[in-house]
Amino acid sequence: MSQTYKYLAGGKWQESSDVLEVINPFNDEVAGITYRAKGSDIEKSIQASVKAFDETRRLPSYKRAEILSNIRNGLVEGSEGLARMIALEAGKPITDSRREVNRAIGVFQIASEEAKRIGGEFIPLDLFEASKGRVGINKRFPLGPILGITPFNFPLNLACHKIAPAIAAGNTIVIKPASKTPITALLLAEIVSQSGLPEGAFSVLPCSSDVAERMVKDDRFRMLTFTGSSAVGWRLKNIAGKKRVTLELGGNAGTIIDEDADLELATKRCVYGGFTFSGQTCISLQRIYVHEKIYKRFLSDFVAQVTELKIGNPLDETTSIGPMFNINAAERAGSWIKDAVKGGAKALTGGKRKGKIVEPTVLIDTNPDMKVNCEEVFAPVVTVTKFTSFEDALTQLNNTRYGLQASIFCNDIKKVFMAYNTIDVGGLIINDVPTYRMDHMPYGGTKESGMGREGIKYAIEEMTEPKLLVLNLL
Repeated sequence: MSQTYKYLAGGKWQESSDVLEVINPFNDEVAGITYRAKGSDIEKSIQASVKAFDETRRLPSYKRAEILSNIRNGLVEGSEGLARMIALEAGKPITDSRREVNRAIGVFQIASEEAKRIGGEFIPLDLFEASKGRVGINKRFPLGPILGITPFNFPLNLACHKIAPAIAAGNTIVIKPASKTPITALLLAEIVSQSGLPEGAFSVLPCSSDVAERMVKDDRFRMLTFTGSSAVGWRLKNIAGKKRVTLELGGNAGTIIDEDADLELATKRCVYGGFTFSGQTCISLQRIYVHEKIYKRFLSDFVAQVTELKIGNPLDETTSIGPMFNINAAERAGSWIKDAVKGGAKALTGGKRKGKIVEPTVLIDTNPDMKVNCEEVFAPVVTVTKFTSFEDALTQLNNTRYGLQASIFCNDIKKVFMAYNTIDVGGLIINDVPTYRMDHMPYGGTKESGMGREGIKYAIEEMTEPKLLVLNLL
């Protein structure tokens, strides 16, 4: 029988009459049961968040660091159970799920350190005689209650990227997890509730989209931090009112493999970047542009390695490719592959769908207007295109309405900086795939891929407000 989990509302564990069954996308069995939060608990959580902020804003640095360290230790102790739940809820292969837990542990470790480094600056104001004796101090202060909305694909780590910097900065936070993967966030809530964080400073509220939108509109939240689809993210920004908003949205990340690249490295990393978690990440590698001199060799090695990826049960240690998160996503990916093939593209491997399983697919002879290129496929589908001119490849890579991350495999420093100055993205990765992310680096996009930055130090800046103090010392 599946275990039942209550939700954390304003420091109290609650249940409601609205039962939410969480379904394992691999076998359609019930992975666990929780509840959608009722309206009264939503209101209590917001009120508790406002009240607790009077305490969290005054927590000294060492205390915030201690709380974050306690959460980190709790994650270590519960790591295997968390990894298993991620695999059950999200259909993520267990090896990738463990990697996600390890990243989450690192996020709280980094946040514990950053909580001690939130400083400011001293500003000499005596630049002219009329301002003689004046000095300024500019310090960062926490914003207040924050609303975080998190997606299904990284149910632990992307929640941590909102929770950890919020606590480090002295804010309170309410998390609305994805309805398909809420239990991982509730397991995290159990750990946070035992960390010493003031009661009411943290809530996890599974709820419907319309209830979440009511919270987005609520002026008691001083900030919305959202990770998810572009369409939903920009709509939420439009209804968020005057609160601060950060958005980490989608993309169709691409890479250029130039003629001087380390081809063995590029091939191996492109397999990882394109097919990890069946391509269901915002920076999954979707488009590959390869110099004509190495195109055939790359294709041969790349396709050979892709065909070796094992499809199967996410709990199997040897599985590389699991299910898509729902049947609609799988059907959409299958439809886009068929449309591309009808339009003249060729599938060198894969191309088929069985239920929620989409075979890892490599397409050639596509054109830029095909959905597999110009939209976010969010599936194990990669296109490979030959180029002659590096400048033309840059143009093709940049020809997208998204701008999260991109990459180049190249050892010519002039081309590296040409790309850096040309490509409109939040991050450009050299000699690795755009799927690369370290949790302390600034991370976010341009164009339709979002606004603001995550990465603990940078998220803390987003979640704080500078305030100037001017002193007349004469």
